[in-house]
Amino acid sequence: MKRIINIAILLLTVMVAQAASFTVEAPRQVVEGNKFNVTFVLNNGEGSSFSPPEVTGAKLIYGPSVSHSYSSSWVNGKSSSSSSEEYTMIYKATATGKCHIGAASIVVGGKRMSTMAFTIEVLPSGSHTSQQSQQHSTPGAPTPYSDPMTQSADKSVSGKDLFVRIEMSKPRVYEQQAVVCTIKLYTKYQISQFMPTLQPSFDGFLIEEIPVQPSLNKVETLNGERYMTAILKQCILYPQQSGKLTISSGNYDVSVVQFDTFRSIFGTISNPVEKDLKVTSNKATVNILPLPEPKPASFTGAVGRFNVSTDLKPASGLKTYSAATYRYIISGTGNIKYIKAPEVKFPEQFDVYDPKTDAQVNDGSGDMSGKVVMDYTFIPQYAGEFDIPASEFTYFDPETGQYVTVNVPGRHLSVAKGEGQPSNHYRMKNMDIRPIKSGDLGLKKSHGYIVDNWSYWLWFILPLLALVALMLYYRKQLKERADVRRMRSKRASKVAQRRLKAARGFASRGDQGGFYTEMLNALWGYMSDKLSIPVSELSKDNINAELEQYGIDEQLRRESMDLIDKCEFAQYAPELASGDMNAVLDEAAGIIDRLESVKRKKTLEQS
Repeated sequence: MKRIINIAILLLTVMVAQAASFTVEAPRQVVEGNKFNVTFVLNNGEGSSFSPPEVTGAKLIYGPSVSHSYSSSWVNGKSSSSSSEEYTMIYKATATGKCHIGAASIVVGGKRMSTMAFTIEVLPSGSHTSQQSQQHSTPGAPTPYSDPMTQSADKSVSGKDLFVRIEMSKPRVYEQQAVVCTIKLYTKYQISQFMPTLQPSFDGFLIEEIPVQPSLNKVETLNGERYMTAILKQCILYPQQSGKLTISSGNYDVSVVQFDTFRSIFGTISNPVEKDLKVTSNKATVNILPLPEPKPASFTGAVGRFNVSTDLKPASGLKTYSAATYRYIISGTGNIKYIKAPEVKFPEQFDVYDPKTDAQVNDGSGDMSGKVVMDYTFIPQYAGEFDIPASEFTYFDPETGQYVTVNVPGRHLSVAKGEGQPSNHYRMKNMDIRPIKSGDLGLKKSHGYIVDNWSYWLWFILPLLALVALMLYYRKQLKERADVRRMRSKRASKVAQRRLKAARGFASRGDQGGFYTEMLNALWGYMSDKLSIPVSELSKDNINAELEQYGIDEQLRRESMDLIDKCEFAQYAPELASGDMNAVLDEAAGIIDRLESVKRKKTLEQS
């Protein structure tokens, strides 16, 4: 639950960070007498109080109908999300000429946003508008929903009316060659809600997601049928292995809008009805070709088309013990973000650090382009003339199916004397290896077997003996714990000491009643546990008899009984009690210690 809350907060943060926009989508041309849609789209915001536009030259047939869509994704540790609200008005062109659509407005976050007014050209009846004119008021902006009158609520929505399709830009590519995956929604119905429940998986690929704004803003013809489409997800895939790789299908919860149509005295009325559907996308397969063998030694996995250049900072005036940077720049198109840093051979007199890589790329429609900069920081340790030798950079061009080698020229470096001394890192790197031991090492041949050595078997015998000893000890502990009387006797002294400690607390507070009550509990409890006398049979006569049978001398028995009498007298007649409570505590502790010592002596004599 904590993880779900954190992800929800993160998604809401991303949505808030995106600026809300309110735009209008409509055709540029319509034919007189035909119906057309005008859709007002609110992206990345929650609107209220929608105010429709004023329209001249057209009659309102239906609307506004409201639909909501939301999508989110989490790829390579990065999250992206988008939401939109669409307010669709259906009009019928009534007269040839110009149809003026005024500004619509909506309240978002306490502020009212408005669209721009625009004009639609109404052609005479019988004219034919171009497909581009019917679909776009601006490039990629139409939303031609079907006529509500034909979308009755009793009509079933088939897989040909609404589906999600995974499309690959290429059926076959090489390893590390980019292929674009597009997940697109095709529908003949207006969508009120769209929620992915299981995103397709891209096993065997590295993924670079292309930001998209899901919206039903295009019309496409597929298999002779016209659909409204929305790109749900688009990403560049880089296959990491050869063979046949499959993009698994995804699951989606979709709510479509149908209409209950009925006639009244005011005309035909359509009431929108939502229907919830579960949609599963197809699977997509790509054949991945292996890179040709043998691979050049200078090939580090770059696939595409690239150029290489180098730079030195500072370009001149190098001095010992001062840091400088050798910059290796790879530019072009391909898997540029995943190119490994090539190995540059620096002079041994240089202290060299691991390269720092900075990729500056753009996600194009089919691949990544840009450059990656690799900075090699080095510190010369000695003055003189040095050379960074020429090298080669090899990449694979999938268009030609061949490896291309780029010659990288070397650089001559003049290093002047600076202030300082060679670093410890450099001295350790160039230190000679000293022999650990020289002379006669006393080596000899041995043909004995390890099983003939007694120490080999000792490693088996010792753990076995330890296991037996542990088992015997454990059995002894179980036997002792099973003897309840003996365990009570062993714990008698500890229990009494805890009670005496509690009595000392009452003494420090001057509470005589509590003190003597706790003292009696300690003395009676100790005698009951130590002598194994049940509480119901505790009496002074029984205690005295058991102590005598135990072997306690008469003086110690008398002192024990006197102490019990003293505490009982003080408990029931505290006003007549005399003596220091701390002295009573010391006396009780001394008697218990003497009784314990007799016990130990008697045990030793019996053993």
